[in-house]
Formats: sequence, C-alpha cells, structure tokens
Amino acid sequence: LTVGTMLTLSIAVSEGILSADEVQYLYLGKVAPDPGNMGPLHEWMPEAIWPKVKALEGLKRFVGLGDNMHSDSDDWQAWFDGATPETARLPGDYQKLCTPFDRLILLRTMRPDRVSTALSTYIANTMGNEYVFQQPFDMTATYAETSNQTPVFFVLFPGVDPTPWVEQLGKTHGISQENGTFTNISMGQGQEKPAEAVIERYAKEGGWCFLQNVHLMTSWVPKLERLLEVVQESAHENFRCFVSAEPPGLQGMKNMPESLLQTCVKVANEAPADIKSNLTRAWANFTPDSMAEACTKPDEYKACLFSLCWFHSIVLGRRRFGAQGWSRKYSFNTGDLLVCSNVLATYLDANPAVPWDDLRYIFGEIMYGGHITDAWDRRTNNTYLQVLMQPELLAGLELAPGFKSPDPQKHGYTDYITYINAQLPAESPPQFGLHPNAEIGYLMATTNDLFTTILSMGGASGVAGAGSQSDAVKSTMNDLKERCPGQFEILTLMKKAEPLLHEPDKGPYVVCALQECRRMNVLTSEILRSLQELEKGLNGQLNMTQSMEDLSKALLLCQWPGRDPFSQCGWEKRAWPSKKALVPQFTDMLLRHAQLTRWTEELITPMSVWLSGLFNPMAYLTGVTQVTSRATGEPLDKMTQQTFVTTYKDPSAIPANAQFPENGAYIHGLFIEGARWPSLDEIEEVENIGGAPVGGTLLESRLKELMPPMPVLYIRAVPVSPSWEASAVGYLRHQEDIYECPVFITTMRGPTYLFLATLRTTESKHKWTLTGTALMLQTDT
Repeated sequence: LTVGTMLTLSIAVSEGILSADEVQYLYLGKVAPDPGNMGPLHEWMPEAIWPKVKALEGLKRFVGLGDNMHSDSDDWQAWFDGATPETARLPGDYQKLCTPFDRLILLRTMRPDRVSTALSTYIANTMGNEYVFQQPFDMTATYAETSNQTPVFFVLFPGVDPTPWVEQLGKTHGISQENGTFTNISMGQGQEKPAEAVIERYAKEGGWCFLQNVHLMTSWVPKLERLLEVVQESAHENFRCFVSAEPPGLQGMKNMPESLLQTCVKVANEAPADIKSNLTRAWANFTPDSMAEACTKPDEYKACLFSLCWFHSIVLGRRRFGAQGWSRKYSFNTGDLLVCSNVLATYLDANPAVPWDDLRYIFGEIMYGGHITDAWDRRTNNTYLQVLMQPELLAGLELAPGFKSPDPQKHGYTDYITYINAQLPAESPPQFGLHPNAEIGYLMATTNDLFTTILSMGGASGVAGAGSQSDAVKSTMNDLKERCPGQFEILTLMKKAEPLLHEPDKGPYVVCALQECRRMNVLTSEILRSLQELEKGLNGQLNMTQSMEDLSKALLLCQWPGRDPFSQCGWEKRAWPSKKALVPQFTDMLLRHAQLTRWTEELITPMSVWLSGLFNPMAYLTGVTQVTSRATGEPLDKMTQQTFVTTYKDPSAIPANAQFPENGAYIHGLFIEGARWPSLDEIEEVENIGGAPVGGTLLESRLKELMPPMPVLYIRAVPVSPSWEASAVGYLRHQEDIYECPVFITTMRGPTYLFLATLRTTESKHKWTLTGTALMLQTDT
C-alpha cells in the first residue's frame, strides 16, 4: 500500500490531476494552531479532531467546513459514527462537491482508522487492482526473473524461512546438496572465507549458494558485493546466489549497501498475522503418526496440544495491535511450539494427572517467556496460559468467544483441521482478549505509519515544490518564535525557595518545581537559539549546517525536531517522551510552562498537579512519599504508593476550601486505554478515604472511545504490607478486587513505564490484563 500510494499520487501530481498542496494535506494531516470554539460539536467530536478540521479550511473546497458542521451537526455526527464513512453519503453539498480524493483528506482528518481501506479502493480504481492486491508468492515466477548476473535478496520476517522455497525449487532444476550443486551457509564469525570460496567455485562450475543472515556481517557485505560484481562477468549460466537478511531495527538505519539492493531481485513475503492461518500452520507441524506415538495419554495430549497451538497463534497475532498487544517486539517462532509439544508429551507420560501448574510455568516463564523482557508482557503471556491451560480444557473450554476446545475423544488429527475451518468465527480483537477499540487503534496506527514512512522516504520533496517548502518553513518558524515562552529567573526563585526548603511538608515539592523550571529553561533556550540560527541560514547570513537542515525538514513535515534518531537537532533530547506532532507538542509545552508559572508565583504546591505536564513526573511522586515519611516517621524505603480514583471529574471540581488529602496528593491529566472509569452518575457508592471522595470500578470501554480521560487521582503514600510481593515494577498486591495497572508516559509503553497504579475492579483481573488496560500520561494527538 505504501508503494502504491506514492506511485499513484506522484503520477496524479505530475499529470496535473492533483495539486501538490492537496497531497500535502493528506500526507501531513495538518493542525490549526488556534482552532477556536467547537460549539455544539463538543458533544460528539473528540477535541483533537477539531484543530484538524479547521486546518482543512485552507483548501478551497473545504472553506467554511467548521461553520457547516455547526449548522449540520446531527448529519455530521451520523457520518462520523458510521461503520463505513468511506462509502457513506456526506452531509449537505459535500456529497456532490467532494471528489474521491477529497473524501480521503476528510477521512484522514476525522476517521483515520478508515483511511487504509479507502486508499486501497482509490488506488485500485485509479491504477488497477494489481497495485493493491498482492498475488500469492510464487518462487518459480521469482526464479524466472533471475539470471547468473542477478542475485535474489530475501527480506526476513518473524515466522518466515525462505530456505525450503529455495531447496524445493532447486530440486526441480536438478540442484541439491546431495549432488554438490547447492550450499547453504548461515553467516557468522569465521564464515567469510567459506562463503567466498563457494561463490567463486559455483561461478565457474555452476551451482546455487544461499548466504543467510548477512545482516550479521555488515562489515563484510561490501566485500561480498564487490566479489559478486567480479564473478558475474564470466559466471556459469547455472550460477545463482541467494541472500537473506533482516530489515534494520530503526527507521532510517541502513544495514545493506543500497547498490547491492538495486542489483538484486528483492523478495519480501511476510507471514500471515491472522489467527486462522497461524492456527492451521501451527497444527500442520504435527502429523497423525507423530501424535499417536508422542504420548501414552492421547486425549489429554490432543486437547492440550490444540490449546497450545491456539496460544501460539494468539501470541503471534497479538503483535499487530502494536504496544497494546506487546510493548516490545518478540520473535516467537515454530521452534517454541515444537519444544513445548515435546515437554507436554514428556510431562504427561511422567505424571498420573495433567500437571497444569508445571506446564504453565515451563511454557510461560521458560519457553515463550524466554523471549520476553518486559514484566507487563510477561504477565500478559502468563495470563493467556492461565486461561487456556486448565482442567476445563478436556470438557469444552471456550478458547475464545464462540470457539470451544473440541472433544479429543471424538476428534482425530484431520477432524481438528475440519473443526478450525468450520467453527472458527471471523477474526476480531475479542479473540485475543482485546476490546474492539484495539482494531480501531491498530488501523489508526497503520495510517500514521503509512504516511510517516512516505514522508521519510520521499522527504520534503515529496510534498511540495522548493518555493512553497521555504515559505512553509518560514511561516512555521516565525509562529513558533513568536509563541516561545520566556525564561524563568532561577536565581530569584532560589531566593524565594530558600526558607521553604527546610520545611518537611514543602521542601520536596519546592525542589521538584525548581528542577522543572531549570529543564524548561534548557528546552526553550534551545528552541529559540535553533530557530534564530535557522532564520539566519535561510536568509543567507549563515551557512546551512546539518542540524539546521534537520530542523528545517522537521518543521516542513510538522514533526517534533530531533525525534528522528539520526537527526542532529537537539529539541527531542531536552524535551519529555512524546509521540505528538509538532503543533500539539508545542502547545503542550506552553501549557506546561503556564503550570510552572502559576506554581512558582508563591511556590505553593497546586491542589492538583498536572502530572503529565512534568519533565520528571516520578520526582513529584517521590516527593509525596518523602513528605509522608517525614510526617509519619515511617522509613522511606518501606513505603510505596496506593492509587484511589476520586469523584472529581477534573481539578475545577475540587472545592475551593478543600484540604490536601491525608498522606498524599491529587494528580490529574491521565488517560486510560483498554477500559474506562465510570462517571459520577454511574458510581453507586462513594466513600471518604483520607478526606478524598473516591468511588467506581473499571468498566468496559465504549466503542470509539480509545483513551478517555481519567478523573482526578489521589496518590497516597502507605507502608508496605508483608503480604505484598516486591517486583521490578512495584509492589504486587495479589488482591482479587485490585487490578495492578501500569502507568506509562506515552502509548509506546515499554521503556516509558512510570509507576504501578491500584485500580478497583469487580471483574476478573485477567480481563483487564488481556485487554492491555493501562494508564497513559498523554495521548498521541
């Protein structure tokens, strides 16, 4: 889809069908810096969409779009809430006025989850179906494009092994290891000389060589490229060279010479991610004979093995939901499944009854768990096994909604395959334990990744001409310069803070405020310095350096400068973790500066601190524990925090005469993903804890509410209970009515983990673990 989009839109611009300005709106998803009042639209439209709607008014066909939405609010709401807005009738005259491309821009603004579907249709109608729908991989057809002058380059993906393709193709051409005409070398230290010798020999005598995992030998690859150039000049007509390598870990990284890639036929055949394909492939690793001979308890073995195959397909398919699925990328593979099947047979034979606890531990902590490095991902993995590996498995346990484990006494090997084809429901997030919103989030992330990839490949040249590029950069640069806030007077603040630092109930909070002001000064001074430097560079007063070029490119693409790991611009290093675009993050910075300005006027800690607005939110939370430790005399290293959700919707709901809660503080600005918290009207019982009104339990998300805001939270410092388990991520309570909820700074999760929140639940904790329920300090928009 990425290549098809670039090709289609480039042709449309070159032929004058579309303007570069229109394509720029689609690629960038522009945001208006000052969108104005939403009016009645706030009842149904997410706040982050309104600035994008107002930005669309820069296109002639969408002038007055915001006003039209105000007047036809109900019609626009019906279109926005529809399941397929890409085909639904647009409100008012827009149905007649908008072209298919205009509808794409509108979807990019309001319903990004439907862009990939609409874009596929647009490309198919414009260019033909062959540009969208990929044909099944055909190794024979690929071989027809090769020659003794053209190597084949396989891009490696998890779960894909091109070795059998090459070996089977070779046998049809009389090429095999047995007759000495095929050599397969897994590259690594010390394999350079054997590889070179094989290439030279087969280039003279004829034969095929397969060099696998050459990404492990990046320093040797240029020598390989030169060797291929030399031997190809007089290579035997039956000489073929196959190469495989993994793609680089980060966008923008290069681990293969571009010239080598250009000379090769490139094959990228990714493994299917759907449950049915993965489950069928997993079951196909076994045969009726191997299953009959594997174990003395055939019924238990079949039931457990099928559940294990289901588990395998689930953990593979969960990857596509991004960080909500797995916060890091793990290389689960067929080898894990096969080893687990051997362990299963051994343990069933060695025990009179099925040792469920032993199997769950070995599968979850050792085999599959051996890949996992994140504590929360490990919990998810083990929760799957607790749900899927239990005695009810032999009595028709429901593996997923509408899909029960077959009766092993009535089903043989082939019957299981028939059962999969006949009974497995259409794939949906609930089969993974996720909420349907996860699919929407996945589609939105797909859209963002698509356009980010296009912009990074095409660069600034892909969206506008040279003149308009310069104008756009200058416009953004001037706007940011004008709005960049001033510096805090640190020396003045230090004098003001000096008498407060020695007060046990104020000192830690004052230190936190001063640290935040210093970090804000560092960031704003770097922003202003680099913008002034860029201005001089654009005016010809200074030579353009690489950091200035990187800043200019980021401003053009509406990206926060320095987020590209190869950029020399310093904004990202001095800022906080974020995935927001340039305008939303700059607005975020202004709000953070405003909070610090109010806080430092008298250095009085706010009644509720916007935790998301701090560079180092953990410093404030630690301050809460320090203040409580000094007040109660409890040892600091024997204390932790407990989280209560108040009935205050936002800080403005806290009464003016309210006191700070006992042994803690109020914080706000958090969002929840994978679940929601009830509104005040839905809370049945409100109780007073430490002077704070708290209530409610976790509820299932509403459709399309991906990350609803949380009410004000009460963070309370408490002594550690002997029954709590100390872990790398905090103290685990192991209480049925408490869900240990991870709190992350961004939706990237993983390395942005902050602390463990304790949220009340009346439902099984397994449900919230599998939905990936977590609190976030910020959204991506």
